Amino acid sequence: MLQALPAIGLILLILLASLRVLNEYERGVIFRLGRVIGAKGPGLIILIPIIDRMTKVSLRILALDVPNQDVITRDNVSIKVNAVVYFRVVDPVRSILEVEDYLFATSQLAQTTLRSVCGGVELDEILSHRDTVNNQIQSILDQHTDPWGIKVSTVELKHIDLPQEMQRAMAKQAEAERERRAKVINAEGEYQAADRLAEAAEIISKHPEALQLRFLQTMREMAAESHASTVLPLPLDFFSFNWKSRNRSEDE
Repeated sequence: MLQALPAIGLILLILLASLRVLNEYERGVIFRLGRVIGAKGPGLIILIPIIDRMTKVSLRILALDVPNQDVITRDNVSIKVNAVVYFRVVDPVRSILEVEDYLFATSQLAQTTLRSVCGGVELDEILSHRDTVNNQIQSILDQHTDPWGIKVSTVELKHIDLPQEMQRAMAKQAEAERERRAKVINAEGEYQAADRLAEAAEIISKHPEALQLRFLQTMREMAAESHASTVLPLPLDFFSFNWKSRNRSEDE
Protein backbone atom coordinates (compact mmCIF):
# COMPACT_ATOMS: atom_id res chain seq x y z
CA MET A 1 0.00 0.00 0.00
CA LEU A 2 2.76 2.42 0.86
CA GLN A 3 4.54 1.57 -2.37
CA ALA A 4 1.45 2.57 -4.43
CA LEU A 5 1.21 6.06 -2.92
CA PRO A 6 3.93 7.60 -5.11
CA ALA A 7 2.25 6.23 -8.23
CA ILE A 8 -1.13 7.59 -7.16
CA GLY A 9 0.41 10.96 -6.42
CA LEU A 10 2.08 11.02 -9.82
CA ILE A 11 -1.21 10.21 -11.51
CA LEU A 12 -2.95 13.00 -9.62
CA LEU A 13 -0.25 15.48 -10.61
CA ILE A 14 -0.54 14.47 -14.26
CA LEU A 15 -4.32 14.77 -14.08
CA LEU A 16 -4.15 18.23 -12.50
CA ALA A 17 -1.63 19.32 -15.13
CA SER A 18 -4.00 18.13 -17.86
CA LEU A 19 -6.98 20.19 -16.72
CA ARG A 20 -7.63 23.72 -17.94
CA VAL A 21 -10.58 26.01 -17.30
CA LEU A 22 -11.53 28.65 -19.86
CA ASN A 23 -13.92 31.53 -19.23
CA GLU A 24 -16.97 32.17 -21.36
CA TYR A 25 -15.16 34.81 -23.43
CA GLU A 26 -12.04 32.69 -23.99
CA ARG A 27 -11.13 29.99 -26.48
CA GLY A 28 -8.12 27.71 -26.45
CA VAL A 29 -6.28 26.83 -29.66
CA ILE A 30 -4.85 23.34 -29.10
CA PHE A 31 -1.56 22.26 -30.69
CA ARG A 32 -0.83 18.52 -30.55
CA LEU A 33 2.77 17.75 -31.45
CA GLY A 34 2.88 21.04 -33.34
CA ARG A 35 -0.32 20.52 -35.32
CA VAL A 36 -3.55 22.40 -34.68
CA ILE A 37 -6.46 20.18 -33.73
CA GLY A 38 -8.93 23.03 -33.26
CA ALA A 39 -10.24 25.55 -30.75
CA LYS A 40 -11.89 24.40 -27.53
CA GLY A 41 -13.81 26.08 -24.76
CA PRO A 42 -15.31 27.51 -22.71
CA GLY A 43 -15.35 25.38 -19.60
CA LEU A 44 -13.16 22.44 -18.58
CA ILE A 45 -10.56 21.20 -21.07
CA ILE A 46 -8.36 18.15 -20.77
CA LEU A 47 -4.89 18.30 -22.33
CA ILE A 48 -2.36 15.56 -22.79
CA PRO A 49 0.73 16.59 -20.84
CA ILE A 50 3.88 17.26 -22.91
CA ILE A 51 2.02 16.44 -26.12
CA ASP A 52 -0.65 19.19 -26.12
CA ARG A 53 -0.05 22.91 -25.90
CA MET A 54 -2.80 25.51 -25.61
CA THR A 55 -2.88 29.22 -26.56
CA LYS A 56 -5.68 31.33 -25.09
CA VAL A 57 -7.51 33.82 -27.27
CA SER A 58 -10.02 36.39 -25.97
CA LEU A 59 -13.20 36.94 -27.98
CA ARG A 60 -14.10 40.23 -26.30
CA ILE A 61 -14.08 43.52 -28.19
CA LEU A 62 -10.74 45.29 -27.89
CA ALA A 63 -10.26 49.07 -28.03
CA LEU A 64 -7.07 49.98 -29.88
CA ASP A 65 -5.76 53.52 -29.47
CA VAL A 66 -4.11 54.76 -32.66
CA PRO A 67 -1.48 57.39 -31.71
CA ASN A 68 -1.15 60.79 -33.39
CA GLN A 69 -0.27 60.55 -37.06
CA ASP A 70 1.26 63.37 -39.09
CA VAL A 71 -0.90 63.71 -42.21
CA ILE A 72 -0.81 66.04 -45.21
CA THR A 73 -4.29 66.30 -46.68
CA ARG A 74 -5.07 66.51 -50.37
CA ASP A 75 -5.28 70.31 -50.15
CA ASN A 76 -1.74 70.43 -48.63
CA VAL A 77 -2.68 71.08 -45.00
CA SER A 78 -0.47 69.49 -42.34
CA ILE A 79 -2.49 68.06 -39.46
CA LYS A 80 -2.18 65.52 -36.65
CA VAL A 81 -4.99 63.03 -36.22
CA ASN A 82 -5.57 60.09 -33.90
CA ALA A 83 -8.31 57.49 -33.70
CA VAL A 84 -9.67 54.52 -31.80
CA VAL A 85 -10.38 51.13 -33.38
CA TYR A 86 -12.82 48.58 -31.95
CA PHE A 87 -12.31 44.99 -33.11
CA ARG A 88 -12.70 41.41 -31.92
CA VAL A 89 -11.45 37.95 -32.81
CA VAL A 90 -14.07 35.84 -34.62
CA ASP A 91 -11.82 32.93 -35.63
CA PRO A 92 -9.30 31.99 -32.90
CA VAL A 93 -7.45 29.47 -35.08
CA ARG A 94 -6.73 31.92 -37.89
CA SER A 95 -5.79 34.68 -35.45
CA ILE A 96 -2.99 32.42 -34.17
CA LEU A 97 -1.91 30.75 -37.43
CA GLU A 98 -2.13 33.61 -39.95
CA VAL A 99 -0.36 36.36 -37.99
CA GLU A 100 2.29 36.32 -35.29
CA ASP A 101 0.76 39.04 -33.10
CA TYR A 102 -2.68 40.12 -34.28
CA LEU A 103 -2.86 43.03 -31.83
CA PHE A 104 0.42 44.55 -33.01
CA ALA A 105 -0.38 43.85 -36.67
CA THR A 106 -3.81 45.49 -36.38
CA SER A 107 -2.26 48.52 -34.68
CA GLN A 108 0.30 49.01 -37.45
CA LEU A 109 -2.30 48.50 -40.15
CA ALA A 110 -4.61 51.02 -38.48
CA GLN A 111 -1.86 53.66 -38.40
CA THR A 112 -0.95 53.27 -42.07
CA THR A 113 -4.61 53.19 -43.14
CA LEU A 114 -5.36 56.31 -41.12
CA ARG A 115 -2.55 58.22 -42.83
CA SER A 116 -3.53 56.93 -46.25
CA VAL A 117 -7.24 57.76 -46.01
CA CYS A 118 -6.80 61.18 -44.38
CA GLY A 119 -4.11 62.05 -46.90
CA GLY A 120 -6.47 61.35 -49.79
CA VAL A 121 -9.24 63.76 -48.74
CA GLU A 122 -9.43 67.48 -48.11
CA LEU A 123 -9.48 69.06 -44.66
CA ASP A 124 -13.09 70.23 -44.97
CA GLU A 125 -14.20 66.67 -45.67
CA ILE A 126 -12.38 65.39 -42.58
CA LEU A 127 -13.99 68.04 -40.39
CA SER A 128 -17.53 68.05 -41.81
CA HIS A 129 -17.88 64.46 -43.09
CA ARG A 130 -16.10 62.57 -40.34
CA ASP A 131 -18.52 59.64 -40.52
CA THR A 132 -17.60 59.04 -44.16
CA VAL A 133 -13.89 58.96 -43.30
CA ASN A 134 -14.56 56.63 -40.36
CA ASN A 135 -16.51 54.22 -42.55
CA GLN A 136 -13.82 54.24 -45.20
CA ILE A 137 -11.09 53.42 -42.68
CA GLN A 138 -13.24 50.72 -41.09
CA SER A 139 -13.96 49.10 -44.46
CA ILE A 140 -10.27 48.97 -45.41
CA LEU A 141 -9.21 47.59 -42.03
CA ASP A 142 -11.96 44.98 -42.03
CA GLN A 143 -10.99 43.85 -45.51
CA HIS A 144 -7.31 43.41 -44.61
CA THR A 145 -7.87 41.79 -41.20
CA ASP A 146 -10.53 39.32 -42.34
CA PRO A 147 -7.88 36.68 -43.32
CA TRP A 148 -6.57 36.95 -39.75
CA GLY A 149 -9.95 36.03 -38.26
CA ILE A 150 -10.52 39.58 -36.95
CA LYS A 151 -13.63 41.71 -37.36
CA VAL A 152 -13.23 45.50 -37.18
CA SER A 153 -16.56 46.87 -36.02
CA THR A 154 -15.98 50.59 -35.53
CA VAL A 155 -13.37 53.27 -36.22
CA GLU A 156 -13.69 56.75 -34.73
CA LEU A 157 -11.48 59.76 -35.26
CA LYS A 158 -10.87 61.25 -31.82
CA HIS A 159 -8.92 64.45 -32.28
CA ILE A 160 -7.70 66.55 -35.19
CA ASP A 161 -4.87 68.95 -34.35
CA LEU A 162 -4.73 71.92 -36.73
CA PRO A 163 -1.87 74.45 -37.07
CA GLN A 164 -2.40 77.86 -35.47
CA GLU A 165 -2.41 79.59 -38.87
CA MET A 166 -5.15 77.31 -40.10
CA GLN A 167 -7.20 77.87 -36.94
CA ARG A 168 -7.02 81.64 -37.43
CA ALA A 169 -7.97 81.29 -41.09
CA MET A 170 -10.93 79.09 -40.22
CA ALA A 171 -12.02 81.56 -37.54
CA LYS A 172 -11.98 84.38 -40.12
CA GLN A 173 -13.90 82.22 -42.54
CA ALA A 174 -16.52 81.41 -39.90
CA GLU A 175 -16.84 85.10 -38.99
CA ALA A 176 -17.29 86.05 -42.65
CA GLU A 177 -19.90 83.32 -43.03
CA ARG A 178 -21.82 84.63 -40.02
CA GLU A 179 -21.73 88.17 -41.42
CA ARG A 180 -22.98 86.90 -44.77
CA ARG A 181 -25.87 85.09 -43.10
CA ALA A 182 -26.72 88.20 -41.07
CA LYS A 183 -26.84 90.32 -44.24
CA VAL A 184 -28.99 87.76 -46.00
CA ILE A 185 -31.39 87.61 -43.05
CA ASN A 186 -31.53 91.41 -42.89
CA ALA A 187 -32.22 91.65 -46.62
CA GLU A 188 -34.89 88.98 -46.32
CA GLY A 189 -36.51 90.94 -43.50
CA GLU A 190 -36.49 94.13 -45.57
CA TYR A 191 -38.04 92.26 -48.47
CA GLN A 192 -40.81 90.84 -46.30
CA ALA A 193 -41.43 94.25 -44.72
CA ALA A 194 -41.65 95.89 -48.14
CA ASP A 195 -44.04 93.18 -49.28
CA ARG A 196 -46.26 93.76 -46.27
CA LEU A 197 -46.17 97.53 -46.79
CA ALA A 198 -47.20 97.05 -50.40
CA GLU A 199 -50.15 94.94 -49.28
CA ALA A 200 -51.07 97.57 -46.68
CA ALA A 201 -50.88 100.35 -49.28
CA GLU A 202 -53.12 98.36 -51.60
CA ILE A 203 -55.68 97.88 -48.83
CA ILE A 204 -55.59 101.59 -47.90
CA SER A 205 -56.02 102.59 -51.56
CA LYS A 206 -59.19 100.54 -51.68
CA HIS A 207 -60.41 101.75 -48.27
CA PRO A 208 -59.20 105.35 -47.61
CA GLU A 209 -60.93 105.43 -44.25
CA ALA A 210 -58.34 102.92 -42.99
CA LEU A 211 -55.70 105.66 -43.17
CA GLN A 212 -57.80 107.94 -40.99
CA LEU A 213 -58.28 105.15 -38.43
CA ARG A 214 -54.56 104.55 -38.40
CA PHE A 215 -53.96 108.26 -37.89
CA LEU A 216 -56.29 108.31 -34.90
CA GLN A 217 -54.63 105.23 -33.45
CA THR A 218 -51.22 106.89 -33.76
CA MET A 219 -52.52 109.99 -31.95
CA ARG A 220 -53.87 107.84 -29.13
CA GLU A 221 -50.52 106.05 -28.74
CA MET A 222 -48.67 109.37 -28.65
CA ALA A 223 -51.10 110.80 -26.10
CA ALA A 224 -50.51 107.82 -23.81
CA GLU A 225 -46.80 108.64 -23.65
CA SER A 226 -45.55 111.49 -21.48
CA HIS A 227 -43.75 113.93 -23.77
CA ALA A 228 -43.14 117.62 -23.40
CA SER A 229 -44.07 118.25 -27.01
CA THR A 230 -46.21 116.27 -29.41
CA VAL A 231 -45.94 116.42 -33.18
CA LEU A 232 -49.06 115.44 -35.06
CA PRO A 233 -48.54 114.26 -38.63
CA LEU A 234 -51.09 115.35 -41.21
CA PRO A 235 -52.37 112.74 -43.62
CA LEU A 236 -51.46 113.18 -47.26
CA ASP A 237 -55.12 112.83 -48.15
CA PHE A 238 -55.74 116.17 -46.42
CA PHE A 239 -53.49 117.97 -48.88
CA SER A 240 -54.95 115.97 -51.73
CA PHE A 241 -58.43 116.99 -50.61
CA ASN A 242 -57.45 120.72 -50.39
CA TRP A 243 -55.78 120.59 -53.80
CA LYS A 244 -58.85 119.01 -55.40
CA SER A 245 -61.11 121.61 -53.72
CA ARG A 246 -58.95 124.47 -54.97
CA ASN A 247 -58.97 123.15 -58.52
CA ARG A 248 -62.73 122.70 -58.40
CA SER A 249 -63.22 126.30 -57.20
CA GLU A 250 -60.95 127.69 -59.92
CA ASP A 251 -62.87 125.80 -62.57
CA GLU A 252 -66.11 127.26 -61.34
